[in-house]
Parts: sequence; structure tokens; C-alpha cells
Amino acid sequence: MTLEHVFKNNKQFIQDKLSVDQDYFEKLGKGQNPELLYIGCSDSRVSAEELMGLDPGEVFVHRNIANMVISIDLNVMSVVNYAVDHLKVKHVVVCGHYACGGVKAAMQSADLGILNPWLRNIRDVYRIHRDELNLITDEEKKYDRLVELNVKEQCVNLIKTAAVQKAYRDRELKVHGWVFDVHTGTLIDLKIDFDKYLKDIMEIYHLD
Repeated sequence: MTLEHVFKNNKQFIQDKLSVDQDYFEKLGKGQNPELLYIGCSDSRVSAEELMGLDPGEVFVHRNIANMVISIDLNVMSVVNYAVDHLKVKHVVVCGHYACGGVKAAMQSADLGILNPWLRNIRDVYRIHRDELNLITDEEKKYDRLVELNVKEQCVNLIKTAAVQKAYRDRELKVHGWVFDVHTGTLIDLKIDFDKYLKDIMEIYHLD
């Protein structure tokens, strides 16, 4: 793959879209009205719109290493607030994926430099769930389970935010936790009980 190839692909992309709809880009330029905020991993194997079969304008996307929702990360918090408060999305999804390099790296003892403070958040997920994880003897299955638990904890982090709590109260915004199986292409809904976790944390994290 070369950069010249990318621009050639772009020209073909334009032709393909216009062959179906001559007004495609004019419509695209008029704005967006997505119903879904997708928070996923930066992994190059996981393309948000493609795996969901959605087109540009249908999903608002944020991606970072290991699909983290960290309260002091102004990037993800800005995305959440813009999507929830201004775009009025109806659903927020945290989507992890099996064979996640970020999750695996977090469990290594190597010094990864600037990645250390970022990956420490995943180590905290392991710490919270270590009793369950330490019972899993197969390393790959352990990493897969940590991927799932990390998604759950990032959903909990979303629920702690004022924007999500207000939107849940005012218009029944829903938070979902998914995992993408890179081995089969399957999207898996972890069926996280949003209402249960909201009730559990409300005593401490309730925001008016």
C-alpha cells in the first residue's frame, strides 16, 4: 500500500458514490444526525462503520487504544459531551475487540514509556476482577475475558458522567457494551445491565 494508491482509491470512492447518487456529497455536506456514538479501539483491523454496515453520517466515532473512557482525558470527554448534549445521540456504545494489543500490553511487565499511564487503567480493571481472571488458566481466554471486563468498566465510567446521567433521565439514553470478534467478524452484545450499574453507583456518582 502506497500513498498514491490511497488517492487513487479516493477517486474510485467518489465515482462509486456518485454513480449511485449524484447528490451524495451535497447531502453529506449539509450536516450529520447520528443516533449512535461509538467508542472503539484504534486497532487497524476494526473499522467502526464497516463492521456495523453503516454509512458516513450515521455514527459518531471516537477511537483510542483499548477503547478507554477516562475522566481526565479531555479528548474522549469532549466527544461524549458533544455527541450527547449537542448531537443528541440515543445510544452510546463502547466496543472492544478480542486479540486487543492494548489489553495484552497492559498485562506485560515491560516499560512502555508514555503508554504506561494509559495502560494502567486496564491494569486497574484486572485488579478489580482479579479473583475471576486468576481462575482462568488459558492465557488467550484470560485476555478475551479481560477485554470484556474492560468494556464493562468503560461503560461504568460513561455512566458516571453528568452528560450521560442527564440524557438518561431526560430522554432515556442507553449505554451498551459490545465486543468485536476479529476471528469471525461477529459483533457480540455483552448485555450490560445499564439500569443496575446506574443504581449501584448513584449513591456516590449521582450528579444533578
